[in-house]
Amino acid sequence: MDLVSVDPRDKTPIYAQLDRGLRAAIATGRLRPGDQLPTVRQLAVDLRVNANTVARVYLELERAGVLETRRGVGSFVRATPEKARPAREHERRLRAFVTRVLADTDAAGFTVDDVIAGLHAHRGGGT
Repeated sequence: MDLVSVDPRDKTPIYAQLDRGLRAAIATGRLRPGDQLPTVRQLAVDLRVNANTVARVYLELERAGVLETRRGVGSFVRATPEKARPAREHERRLRAFVTRVLADTDAAGFTVDDVIAGLHAHRGGGT
C-alpha cells in the first residue's frame, strides 16, 4: 500500500501535496494513532522528492500536533482522524455551517441573539 503520492505535474507544491496526503491517510484511517511513518529519507526516496521537503512537512505536522517525533526512534501518528483534518477545511466547514444556521434563524423568525441565548441555555449556562 502506498502511504501517500505526489504528482510533479500538479501545480500544487510538493510539500502541500505531501501534507494533504498524510492528513488524508490519517483522516481516512489508513494511518492510525501510534502508527510509525517511514523515515524522512525513506519517504523522500520512495516519492523521489527532496528529503528537506519531507522533513519540512513532518516538522509542520508535528507542530500541528498531528505527528510525534521521538529522537532515535522515528515519527508516529499522534492525531485522531478528526484532528488530522487541515484547519482550513475545518474553518471552511464551520463557515458553511454558520451560514446555514443564520439562514435558518432568519427563516424561523428568530434573531441571532435568540439563538445564542438558546445555545447558552442548552449548554447549561442559563440565559
